[in-house]
Amino acid sequence: MEPNDRPTIDETDIKILERVEHDADVNLSELAADLGLSKSAVHYRLNKLKDADVITTVSADVDPLALGLEMMVITEVSVAHESGYAEDIGRSLTAIDGVFQVYYTMGDVDFIVHSRVQDREQMNDLIDEIVTIDGVNETASTFVMNELKTNTGTVANMSEEMIETVTDGTD
Repeated sequence: MEPNDRPTIDETDIKILERVEHDADVNLSELAADLGLSKSAVHYRLNKLKDADVITTVSADVDPLALGLEMMVITEVSVAHESGYAEDIGRSLTAIDGVFQVYYTMGDVDFIVHSRVQDREQMNDLIDEIVTIDGVNETASTFVMNELKTNTGTVANMSEEMIETVTDGTD
């Protein structure tokens, strides 16, 4: 999204986004009372944020450890540089079971792949699937020993300066 295409967001929108990002099932009456707004004003603002694609989905965070997905693997993937390679290989990487994030990068590697599995056999199968993709030249995997920060909340990870840039100091 280009800077000129960004929706207008104020401090109240940021407060709403923080709450919804923390708890997608937030009670609108409670949120309205906390913000000193009417329930209809909060509902209007939420719809405005959804219509502007600021809020793209409403979902539940599922703890991967509760499903036995205790092994997290970060894999660097280097590929052959041919026309259209990024799109085709990226699509193949995202289709692998266990993969939950794929980044196309610039630098020493072409893709960074984050995946979760339950055991070594699944990990070996996942890595084998990656290396058999046509155009993949090399992989290097790192196995996460301890997850120190896993908060993927966009607003929760923003500094005051970043928030001010988004809101342009509006209230």
